[in-house]
Amino acid sequence: MESNNLVYKEKFIERYSNLTEWKVFEEINKLPLRKSIRVNTLKISIEELKKRLKNYKLTQVPWCKEGFWIEQEKGEAVGNLLEHQLGYFYIQEAASMIPPIVLNPEPSDVVVDLCAAPGSKTTQLAQFMQNKGIIIANDVTGDRLGSLGANAQRLGITSIAITKSSAERLTGKYNKILLDAPCSSTGTIRKSPRTVKTWNPDLIRRLQKLQKKLIMHAYNNLLTEGGTMVYSTCSVEPEEDEEVVNYLLMNTNAEIEEIKLDIKRTPAVLEFEDKKYSEEIKKCLRLWPQDNDTEGFFVCKIKKPN
Repeated sequence: MESNNLVYKEKFIERYSNLTEWKVFEEINKLPLRKSIRVNTLKISIEELKKRLKNYKLTQVPWCKEGFWIEQEKGEAVGNLLEHQLGYFYIQEAASMIPPIVLNPEPSDVVVDLCAAPGSKTTQLAQFMQNKGIIIANDVTGDRLGSLGANAQRLGITSIAITKSSAERLTGKYNKILLDAPCSSTGTIRKSPRTVKTWNPDLIRRLQKLQKKLIMHAYNNLLTEGGTMVYSTCSVEPEEDEEVVNYLLMNTNAEIEEIKLDIKRTPAVLEFEDKKYSEEIKKCLRLWPQDNDTEGFFVCKIKKPN
């Protein structure tokens, strides 16, 4: 398999040996990522889809009742199934399902997904909102927004308003915001081995500047009474995760809420390269690929106090 041929840079090995058990991380990245789906309950019940996919082994994702790991026993590839074309399910990595669950939108909410394309989390939010309320799905890349529109149409979602803009230009006051920020994607090596080739500390620092700008912008656009946002990345770099949240805490009155999910997790990083972060960072969710046999992910739930 492609990921077996990974060659890590010396600086990468040195950094990650200080963050996690290197050999365990290296070994998990040699394994193919488990395929998972999210049942689109706007169109079909979980039980009915299970009946239709009787030739496939479905294993429940513990933290998402609509999520299942899927193994093919016989028949067509999952993406070629009629049920997929009809929008009965969405192919989505299991860890990627977490941010919308944590944001927990209500049908009456106005939600902004600042970096939305190609739409896995946007369509999941709409599903949780029962196709009611409104979701402003924004992205800066037109091609990716085309995929978002096609996915929404296939899933039968009508509550999404798509906008094309740099995230920091989108202004207003909203009660819920999802910021799944652009990142180095170091949690996705199993799916995208080229991430190892493109990794370098300078890239991390450049991305962090953007992430800090975006998290401040998103927070400032929350309603002043009880607005909630989720900051997430598919990176396992402390500079893109804990340090960005710490920057928000140091510059605003933001409060972090603990994330309670049925999931194995690694404690958040509170000190990295001579920098110490707020104890509040402990409430964030840090996932290494080896924790749950998924992608690596970071999720933080942020509240604007009343």
